[in-house]
Amino acid sequence: MLTDTHCHLNFDSFDTDRPAVVARAQTAGVARILNPGVDLSSSQSAVLMASGFESVFAAVGVHPNDAQTWCEESLVDLKRLARQTKVVAIGEIGLDYYWDRTSISLQRVILELQLDLAAELGLPAIIHVRDKSPDDMPAMRDILSILKDWTVYLAKHNSELAQHPGVLHSFSGDKSAALDANKLNFRIGITGPVTYKKADRLRDVVASIPDEFLLVETDAPFLTPHPYRGERNEPALVRYVAEKIALIRQMNIETITEITTLNAERLFRW
Repeated sequence: MLTDTHCHLNFDSFDTDRPAVVARAQTAGVARILNPGVDLSSSQSAVLMASGFESVFAAVGVHPNDAQTWCEESLVDLKRLARQTKVVAIGEIGLDYYWDRTSISLQRVILELQLDLAAELGLPAIIHVRDKSPDDMPAMRDILSILKDWTVYLAKHNSELAQHPGVLHSFSGDKSAALDANKLNFRIGITGPVTYKKADRLRDVVASIPDEFLLVETDAPFLTPHPYRGERNEPALVRYVAEKIALIRQMNIETITEITTLNAERLFRW
């Protein structure tokens, strides 16, 4: 059974057929779906949605592009949500230098506050990182530096989280960055672009990282894999990501399914 470790099931793209989307995922062999928040409101709805679908779990957090929604009460509200049943991670949090919606300084402040919350609660972090150009990756450099300091803190305080601190979701960096993240025990989330013709760098990442760091995800409704590119993405299509990974790594789909599902279970403890 597959696991979609990142799907925005509460986005309005799914308002007309959400139960059918979950049913199609189950029919396609997707046993679990993780739905992360991007701000306080979507985190609340992710928690509510997890209570309504047996196969759906939640993460709560404020995305860097929504940093302007952060206020004095945000951390308290997130902590309350994070203690709810079926919340398994803090996220989606991170750094985004592609868009100019919020200042880098504010992004860093709320990221570090939310990493502190993850450490306090013993929950892994779902990390978003995006740069303007694949040839220059200041956001990736900054995120790896911040995560290195965080994991050192976790280890110093004998936190079990140090062994399973989180995932760099929808990874778009290079092999060197992926391996640096692996050294910090971070998983690498692979999405639909691995199936695109011009994604050689991502396929190089997939070929290079150790089995224990692989996760599959859709980031639905975005990043739809080939051959459905251009249509709305949904969890059932995570199988196309897994099949492409199997091809790249010269393994069968059953093995990739087993590896990625076990990795998700170890990370999110569900």
